[in-house]
Amino acid sequence: MIKHENCRVGPLNGIRVLDFTQFLAGPFATQILGDLGAEVIKIESTSGDWARTLPPHFIGNESCYYLSINRSKKAIVIDMKKPEGLNIVKRLSDDSDLIFENFRPGVLDRLGLGWEELSFRNPRLVWASISGFGQNGPYRDRPAYDMIVQAMSGGMSMTGERGGASVRAGIPLGDLSAGLYATIGALAAFEERRNTGKGKFIDVSMLDCQVAMTSYQAAYYLHSGENPGRQGRSHDSIPTYRSFPAANGTELVVTANTERMWKGMCVALGCEGLIKDERFLTNHKRFANRSELWPILESAFAKKEAKEWVPLLLKHGVPVGEVNQLSDTFSDEQVISRQMLLPLEHPKGDTVRVAGNPLKFPGMVEGKYRYPPKLGEDTRDVILQTLGMSVNEYEDLRKHGIVAETADLVK
Repeated sequence: MIKHENCRVGPLNGIRVLDFTQFLAGPFATQILGDLGAEVIKIESTSGDWARTLPPHFIGNESCYYLSINRSKKAIVIDMKKPEGLNIVKRLSDDSDLIFENFRPGVLDRLGLGWEELSFRNPRLVWASISGFGQNGPYRDRPAYDMIVQAMSGGMSMTGERGGASVRAGIPLGDLSAGLYATIGALAAFEERRNTGKGKFIDVSMLDCQVAMTSYQAAYYLHSGENPGRQGRSHDSIPTYRSFPAANGTELVVTANTERMWKGMCVALGCEGLIKDERFLTNHKRFANRSELWPILESAFAKKEAKEWVPLLLKHGVPVGEVNQLSDTFSDEQVISRQMLLPLEHPKGDTVRVAGNPLKFPGMVEGKYRYPPKLGEDTRDVILQTLGMSVNEYEDLRKHGIVAETADLVK
């Protein structure tokens, strides 16, 4: 395994990743790898990842969107439209383990940086390609974004109130799921490489990922031929798995999935009579009679605020949680204790707070997370140290705009 300098200690130390990705799916994937100790080198043009400029919130001139998904990386600027720039990228790929990109199919091939070219030079290279619709099929060349694949997968048709319009999930599941699947695939191919000595091309389609995540809903439809429709605030099989409005505009989610939990909920609500009510004796009956059950439960929950119901329900063995705003989430003692509120400090004084890394390795001293890099922040160090180039050679490339540093790009 190639040994590479990195600021994090983790299970992926020694792995170098060339990151050509932009926006969300790809950067989310490579941030996971960087958090786990890989050396991630983000390669950009002089205009940079467009995510750097997305409104509405900025720290300095960097968008909080960009800052949320680009920690634990280095950033270099190379003009890949010039032969000298292409040569630099090829040389970097010779000493890399993984490549992540989310261009439309064929874009890197036309630049001379496709899988065939770079894997010929480095047969051990693992390549993860994220695109809207994958490398084949009638939609191969169509552009796609998160909301498009949420819609096309059927996911949006299941989201929203019954009888209402379709609703995009508040979390960008189309992008994030593609990033997760790409990470899983790349690490699986990397593990296989230990045995075969050869890399692999992983073709990840955002639409495929969303279709896969329809999960049991897909099985229900494929068995019955019935579209599930909008799910609203409830589960499609368990009528006591849903959100309930509580007093003073608060809301909570209760998941009374078993007979024991159902009875515990009834006791906590002071509705013990429901336990022996013929209409609600089993989950099947409760489901069939949910239009009668829900108003009774809603009336009971309306008597207290969500925060008052939580300890009462937990006392009776009923899983429950408040419906939080993010302001509630990031002041929650559980979230804080798990270090899911992560401050990132830049050496020059900037600080940004972001959602943390959910992968914990107890007992391992991991070190600090690196602040998301500014455009071109690491160009000099990466090229001089990795390629063994002389300072004079480097400065000549810089003079001719083949490479650029942060100072060259500040207007």
